[in-house]
Amino acid sequence: MNLSIFFEPLNEDVYAALNKPRTLGFYTSRFVSKFPDWRSADIALLGVNETRGCKEEAPAPAAASSAARAVRQRLYSLTKGAGRCRLVDLGNLRPGITLEDTYLRLREIVEVMISHNTIPIIIGGSQDLEYGQYLGYEHLERVVNMVTIDSSVDMTEDPEATPNKKQLRRILMHEPNYLFSLGQIGYQSYLVEPEVMATLEKLHFEAYRVGEVHHKVQEMEPVVRVADLLSFDISAIRHQDAPGYQPANPFGLTGEEACQLCWYAGLNDNLTSLGIYEYDPALDKRSLTAMTIATMIWYFVEGFYHRKNELDFSSKQFTKYAVTFNTDNPDRMIFYKSRNGEKWWLEVEPLSSEKASRIVPCSYEDYLQAIEGEVPNRWIMTQARIG
Repeated sequence: MNLSIFFEPLNEDVYAALNKPRTLGFYTSRFVSKFPDWRSADIALLGVNETRGCKEEAPAPAAASSAARAVRQRLYSLTKGAGRCRLVDLGNLRPGITLEDTYLRLREIVEVMISHNTIPIIIGGSQDLEYGQYLGYEHLERVVNMVTIDSSVDMTEDPEATPNKKQLRRILMHEPNYLFSLGQIGYQSYLVEPEVMATLEKLHFEAYRVGEVHHKVQEMEPVVRVADLLSFDISAIRHQDAPGYQPANPFGLTGEEACQLCWYAGLNDNLTSLGIYEYDPALDKRSLTAMTIATMIWYFVEGFYHRKNELDFSSKQFTKYAVTFNTDNPDRMIFYKSRNGEKWWLEVEPLSSEKASRIVPCSYEDYLQAIEGEVPNRWIMTQARIG
């Protein structure tokens, strides 16, 4: 498939000075005159400067590439890590005539890339673009797991709300429904309607307040590790570390925590796309947000090149632990621990004998809870979703 018809090439004059040895810019093949060979790349960057999801008017042509451009200028100047690096930059996606057209273009691009084992990093645009990102998984014909990092939960039923405030509801209502799990990280209770949280609880989805992330960011690693796709709203980061969004929020994740979560995402063997949304460079006077996003992407790339390919639980890569309970449901619980690190997994038995068990990421805290005779909440929620 010729993806070049969807993209606008980059202006090399803007980035030529960033081609210094040992920088990411030096190792990134960019769409300037010739479209790069994305099939041989591990990761592909693409700017999607579509903002009709947060306002009525179409993006202004003169400013169409400013958000992704600002991030690229910071990202290309960062020093490459010690490992290999096969990155391409496809330029900026041409917005569709309508917002729906843009969703469909993004869907097609994500679908083609993950089919060829190339991970797209989408530099948005408003967060409703995650709907197009999600649609790119429909062809897999299997259930998928999604994690969204946001200060709010975009599931409002208000018909007057902009698309970037209700895309999660649209994802949940999409037919066919192939969403197995949704993890919401970093929400702030005073920004979320109680009915929305009740819906997440009813669907047995995981949701973590920003205070829980502050308390122990390591406990978010299993949440991120389950994801096939990750969506990151920059408004989840406190204004001091990322001022390039509105309305300003003095509370939220730190820039360091955002980078930690992106590192976890990069390490995730299952994750095949990343979207970073809601960055407005007009509000980013000193390019602090651009630098924060660039560093987040850097950590994702580094994490990717540290993947362990730990997916075969019958192999010698894992130690198996069986925890016995005094109750009948469950009578025992199976855990797996990687011998290459500190990662843990949990095998969850279905309620119905007609369905297969699932092995899901968990934490050491879940194992400690089980040996104390308590059933971890992650086991309960996963079993409820399996049915």
